[in-house]
Amino acid sequence: MPQPVSSPPSVLMAATAPTAAPILITGTAGFIGFHLATRLLDQGHEIVGYDNFNDYYSAKLKHDRHAILETHPRYTGIRADLCDVGALNDVFDRYRFQVVCHLAAQAGVRYSLTHPEVYLKSNLEGFLNILEACRHKGVQRLVYASSSSVYGGNTKLPFSETDPVDTPISLYAATKKANELMAHTYSHLYGLQTIGLRFFTVYGPWGRPDMAMWLFTDALLAGRPIQVFNHGRMRRDFTYVADIIAGTTAALFAQGLDRCEVFNLGNHRSEHLLDMIRVLGATLGVEPAMDLLPMQPGDVEATFADIDRARAKLGFEPSTPIAEGIPRFIAWYKNYHAGR
Repeated sequence: MPQPVSSPPSVLMAATAPTAAPILITGTAGFIGFHLATRLLDQGHEIVGYDNFNDYYSAKLKHDRHAILETHPRYTGIRADLCDVGALNDVFDRYRFQVVCHLAAQAGVRYSLTHPEVYLKSNLEGFLNILEACRHKGVQRLVYASSSSVYGGNTKLPFSETDPVDTPISLYAATKKANELMAHTYSHLYGLQTIGLRFFTVYGPWGRPDMAMWLFTDALLAGRPIQVFNHGRMRRDFTYVADIIAGTTAALFAQGLDRCEVFNLGNHRSEHLLDMIRVLGATLGVEPAMDLLPMQPGDVEATFADIDRARAKLGFEPSTPIAEGIPRFIAWYKNYHAGR
């Protein structure tokens, strides 16, 4: 994987110096959590990972990611649920974290249409338990995953952190907006520093099987047509995982941040979905066959991140276009499935 892009000296020095206490990352069996833990371990940090290995998608993929982390001597994995307050408090008591990165959540817009109760437990109750633990156990900074989904049906592009986000169009998006409000409250009432990261369509090696990049690749290699919603009239800010990890790492350690912050982390490029499919097909050597379908409930036509704030305060500068990122994903995908 590419190394993080250059950052201002204050960010870079803080990010490369291991912290005195271990760092807690929730969701280390997940896509972004796995990559973040790998990056921080390589930088010399001690990491405690917390994950419940739920079956929303392949548990084997989660265990395969986690098995790699567990080979590292500075990694400790905890299998537990965020809603198990006793287990969570025990981990906070044992390790005395100063910095926490909360990435665990129930993901997926469409799944939230059929399984709303899961989002209530994981994304609201689980997040509240993290906030409470951070509040009572002396954590200095909480970085947490929000989502570009909070922008709902906004049509002004690119999306800016100053845009209104009061009209979510999926329950998943509503829980992420609620997380931002909850974090703001804890920053205001208790002085906990909270940094929310609105991720934009992350893809790359070890990615999620429910995301378009994986679904399309699987279908094309099997000779099946791919399902393309809104008749292909979609645009997405596809962001390569290494760029997301560079921004997240900066958010963990950057100096001079306010008590409560929210940042967009995206590629600052709104790609036409059909262009992504063309790159995918060309890389695979396959002519894509497409089933063009109507827009799905909860979906949006376009996403596009304004990253000026993240550039200024995190030194964030994504550098991976889809022409480079997609071949890296496909190379990993073929290698991973060849070994199964």
